[in-house]
Amino acid sequence: MAVYDLEEQEQIDNLKAWWKLHGNGITSVVAILAAAVVAWQGWGWYQGQQSAQAGALFGALQQALVQNDAQKVKTLSGELTAKFGGSAYAPMGAMMAAKHSFESGDAKTARIQLAWVAENGKDELRDIARLRLAGLMLDEKAFDEALKTLSDKPAESFAAAFAEMRGDVLGAQGKPAEARAAYEEAVKAMTNEAGPPLQLLRQKLDALGGGA
Repeated sequence: MAVYDLEEQEQIDNLKAWWKLHGNGITSVVAILAAAVVAWQGWGWYQGQQSAQAGALFGALQQALVQNDAQKVKTLSGELTAKFGGSAYAPMGAMMAAKHSFESGDAKTARIQLAWVAENGKDELRDIARLRLAGLMLDEKAFDEALKTLSDKPAESFAAAFAEMRGDVLGAQGKPAEARAAYEEAVKAMTNEAGPPLQLLRQKLDALGGGA
């Protein structure tokens, strides 16, 4: 047995007393920290697995698009948004699927897919989806729905396109004065002062009996 002098024995006794008083608390804190580390590592692993699965599904969707398999495109796109809606793959896949659906003559499915991106997408992709969705609604003469889809302010780079689309909807609604105001807003938002887009806007204004 080890032999301690009085000073060492006193330190040991103090340490034992301190540990008896605080040991359980320290053990609990260490256990909580360890659990947090394990949970964080587990979450990282789960996120990696989710990303890998979403990527694989997106790859399968791309293959279905190449094969022009409309039903498979619809199924895989739906699975991607349902299971991995928070991933970057989901809105991209839905946009690609919407284009394919529209070109295949299935405007109803295209509208559903675009509506999902308009609701869940981010940044430019969301604005593109809103524009395309409004265009479908315009074709269906769902004018009020189209204007509602365009109501939230887009990114600055899409300001002209949104204003022009509003002008198209308002013109189709038989509201020439409001359509003209929207087209003029689009002209002002144009960053390029020449080219086909601006020329088309001027033609639309001329058709309404106004100018820019």
